[in-house]
Amino acid sequence: MDSTAAPSEDLLFDAARRGDVPALRDLLATGLAVDTANPKGFTPLVLAAYDNHPDATTFLLDAGANPNAQDLGGNTALMGVSFKGYPGIARQLIAHGAGLNIQNASGGTALMFATMFGRNELVQLLLDAGADRTIADARGLTALHLAGQQGNAQAWALLGGEPQPAQ
Repeated sequence: MDSTAAPSEDLLFDAARRGDVPALRDLLATGLAVDTANPKGFTPLVLAAYDNHPDATTFLLDAGANPNAQDLGGNTALMGVSFKGYPGIARQLIAHGAGLNIQNASGGTALMFATMFGRNELVQLLLDAGADRTIADARGLTALHLAGQQGNAQAWALLGGEPQPAQ
């Protein structure tokens, strides 16, 4: 538990990490804000999504959680699920207006995370939803560059990379 957060806020964050919808409902009913952030900038939505709790994610989105809230590093819930590989939750976030092209402090996007970690179903999902494949991070690398660096041939093809010549 974060020692700098109020006890009721700690309970909110813990309920989100556990995916405990009844506890989330009760805690929000006490007047806690759905977008309360802990000292690292994590909101209940970010925690529920990152820990793969689709019901809690739905509840929080329906309660008005900001799908584009960013932690202290600029990461969003969509970036987290793209890294972790949760396409169902990514669909929920996108349906509730999650920004596809938001960049974190290093210039990374959800598409870049999906590419770097071989989450090719998410690469396709993000591209189908309109993610911009041309955005470059702080190092000047696009998702296509990252696919090449990772040797991810499927993502390379999905991102429009030219076929590699036979050796």
